[in-house]
Order: sequence, then structure tokens, then C-alpha cells
Amino acid sequence: MTATATTLGATPGEARAEFRAGLVTPTAGWCAGRTQANLVVLPRDWAWDFLLFAQRNPAPCPVLEVTEPGQVEPLLAPGADLRTDLPRYRVWRDGELVDEPTDVVDLWRDDLVSFLVGCSFTFEAGLTEAGVPLRHVEQGRNVSMYRTNRACRPAGRLSGPLVVSMRPVPADLVATAVSVTARMPAVHGAPVHVGDPAGLGIDDLARPDHGEAVDAAPGDVPVFWACGVTPQEALISSRPPFAITHAPGHMLVTDSRDVDHRLA
Repeated sequence: MTATATTLGATPGEARAEFRAGLVTPTAGWCAGRTQANLVVLPRDWAWDFLLFAQRNPAPCPVLEVTEPGQVEPLLAPGADLRTDLPRYRVWRDGELVDEPTDVVDLWRDDLVSFLVGCSFTFEAGLTEAGVPLRHVEQGRNVSMYRTNRACRPAGRLSGPLVVSMRPVPADLVATAVSVTARMPAVHGAPVHVGDPAGLGIDDLARPDHGEAVDAAPGDVPVFWACGVTPQEALISSRPPFAITHAPGHMLVTDSRDVDHRLA
């Protein structure tokens, strides 16, 4: 199955049903105006460590919801099932990526706590409304994501580097992109860096650590936002015995509206 213009305009419930039925695709451009969320699932005895890690690193880890242990239906997406309704998942054991399934029903346990973390795909509708082009959507690609040389503040047993997403933005629209996204701190907020990627320790934009390389147009400037893949790098660094996450770019589409996360 592949995404079409019709599916991209689906309601959140329709989108989740398509993913549950087997559609695997990055969710950028899906359900414009609705909040998308990263997923981090950890055993209850690691949940406090992650909550503290998120509190100390709110730009890459803005928590939108925390479930009860074992709960599969989030408040932000009534009727959804966190085990089936993302296009693709990642399974981690002792900090090692061991699988990327399309559902995690057989792996679910009663002690698992799920965290929904704000996603920069949510502010993309605002960027489009303001006239800022989205090159990855235009090119039908996943957004580019990079590991940086900036360390997150450690918390408990969790530590790791900041990950950023990059969008090429026309130079005369960079200020607009900053203004639009700064109003949405619950979904990563303003960029953490604009311009030379070397300032973040990124050697080659053509070789992202996650996602796909995106081609810039003449006059574009690379703009970098804190990214919700940051917790996955913390899993690699900190090696909890078990975890489930979304696959980068393959988010939970919620019923929440992006305007609910905009500051006045």
C-alpha cells in the first residue's frame, strides 16, 4: 500500500485505520492541522527516569501524555491502539535495535508505560500556511534527522545526545519559520540552530542518521529543530533492558488539533 493525496487528507481515525491495516509510510503531510506524536514505551521501573529526562530536556522531549501501565488507548486519540496504529515501530533490547515491526501486540506487557512526545510534523501545517515550503513533503521523503555534538542533560539512568530534524528554508523565510514554530513549544518550538551544520557537529547533510536526505533549492538555508528521536539515542546510550518506540518519521496521528498547542 502507498500513500495518496486522498489518504493524506484522511481524518486521524481513518489514518490510524490505514496504518493498522498495513500501510507503512512516513506521516509528514498527513491530517494537516492534527497533532502528531513520537512514542516511547518503557517498563514502569524506567518510567520515572524518562519523565525526569524529558523534564530536563523539554525542547527535544515535550511530553504530551503519559499513560497508565499497560494502557493502550491514549486520551489524545480516543479509540486508538498504541500497539497497532503507528505505521512502523522499533523494538529495543539492552540498547540494541532488534526489530522494526508494523505492530507490537505480541510484545505488549502490563507494566509498560507509554509517553507521547510532541513532534515537529505538527507545526508543519503552520509553516505551510505562512508560505514556508516543506522540501521533504514536496519530494515525498522522510525528514532528515541528525545526531549532534550537544549532550542532553542526564536524568537518572538516561543520557544521550540531542537529535535534530532539518528543513531547508528559503533565506528570506527563515525569520517566518522561527516565528511560527516559536509559538509551539509543545511540539519542539523554535529552531535550535540555523545555518552551518558544523555548528552542531554535523559533517554531511547528505548522510542523515535517521530519515532521508532532502534536497535544498537554490537560496535555501538549513534550519534545525530539536527532534523527538532524541530519546532513541538515549536508549542506545543508556541500554534499558526493553523499550518500544516509533520508527523515525512514522508517528501516531492524534485527534488533537495543532492550534491547541499554539501560544496566543
